Amino acid sequence: MKLLRPTLLTLACLLAQPVTANDLPSLGDSSSSIVSPEQEHVLGRAWLSMLRGQVKQLSDPQLKDYVETSVYRLAETSQVQDRRLEFILMDSPELNAFAAPGGIVGVNGGLFLHAETEAEYASVLAHELAHLSQRHFARGLETQQRLQLPMMAALLVGIVAAAAGSGDAGMAAITSTQAAAIQAQNTFSRQNEQEADRIGLVNLERAGYDPRAMPSMFERLMRQYRYDQKPPEFLLTHPLTESRIADTKNRAEQAMPGGAEDSQRYQLMRARMKLQFETTPGVTAKQFRALLDETPKDDAARYGLAIAQIKNGQFDEARKNLSPLLAKAPNDMTYNLAQMELDIATNRLPQADERMKRLYQLYPSNYPVQQMHIELLLKRRDTEAATRILERVVSQRNKDPNIWYQVAEVRGQVGNLVGVHQARAEYFALTGQYDQAFQQLDYAKRRSSNFQEASRIDARLKELKEEKRVIDEMFN
Repeated sequence: MKLLRPTLLTLACLLAQPVTANDLPSLGDSSSSIVSPEQEHVLGRAWLSMLRGQVKQLSDPQLKDYVETSVYRLAETSQVQDRRLEFILMDSPELNAFAAPGGIVGVNGGLFLHAETEAEYASVLAHELAHLSQRHFARGLETQQRLQLPMMAALLVGIVAAAAGSGDAGMAAITSTQAAAIQAQNTFSRQNEQEADRIGLVNLERAGYDPRAMPSMFERLMRQYRYDQKPPEFLLTHPLTESRIADTKNRAEQAMPGGAEDSQRYQLMRARMKLQFETTPGVTAKQFRALLDETPKDDAARYGLAIAQIKNGQFDEARKNLSPLLAKAPNDMTYNLAQMELDIATNRLPQADERMKRLYQLYPSNYPVQQMHIELLLKRRDTEAATRILERVVSQRNKDPNIWYQVAEVRGQVGNLVGVHQARAEYFALTGQYDQAFQQLDYAKRRSSNFQEASRIDARLKELKEEKRVIDEMFN
């Protein structure tokens, strides 16, 4: 994997300075004269496009939808002022999550594996949003202007490479810089970690969760990795101490009881995530079956087993496991989508059609439901109808590179070659590959026989070239 080019965005992690929990930044504070919120927004999108081009991502619609809706729920009660959020769900079983300036929220799939309850999962993201709400990036730059840009760049190469999952390469890049600067700048300060804990706890309670989940998560992680030579990236950039855990625990105990600890939906998504990282076929299914033997009423384990059986072609067994789940919760979206997946796999298309009609009534405009509808239409070889649904999806999620990749594939099936090149251009632009995007738009213009269409392609090409110019000025 090649290293990402140095970016200023991860200075949120490197240059953060302590402020008190009540000293919240405003848009008029002095740090805005260094980097304004709008500049952070532009920088964040540029950084995200480069990150997307470097890391493997999970494209599962249900998992993506869960992350997005859960973070928006936390953002609504947080002190984050700019809620134009963008997400990246990374295909890594390692524990990590981050919220970068400009509203960029990243989650490793491994967070689901390590957070045993929804409140624990939410506690990590509430902590990250607290770092973001304090605008540590801008405030850190304000107090660290004497740090030379080349030193910043050298540090950033390593930090971003590590975030992208290239830990060894990242550490090598870090150790090539001056040791004193590294020690001072490559992690959040202890004060900022404590501040993010305090603000995160408040937000966790406001969002309806039990704040005691945060110290519970921290205590378990500290026990789990106490003697590891190489702890997960999250603990390297968010070091835990006994005093920090004690402070968090004391504050959490002062909260009113009654906050939510877990949800069935989270456990279903956690089961789904476990299957994403299965390396040996059938092992996860055996684990779910063992859980069911111990706790026959564990619906999440039964769901996970059914999904595993569908993947392994054990369709009759999967149907037997889905049947009691649907009987108990006939309108549950997750169970219905699993049944549709099974019906499509076994060519029970009329049944899938009927179920899809019900799902649209229950969950209109829902992204996972729309994606399942597209799969059903493609199974029927009705690419024209699939294209129409997909065009609606891309209008709602036009910053999602996975969608543009799919659009290019489906447009190709209906013979829309100009549209194929346009979709590929959007995919390449969203993953930081601007030269390829320009090339695709050039191909699209050559194939276009319509003056208005060619003019729109020219206009888009100019927009992307201007984006690239701005990015190059920022980082070169």
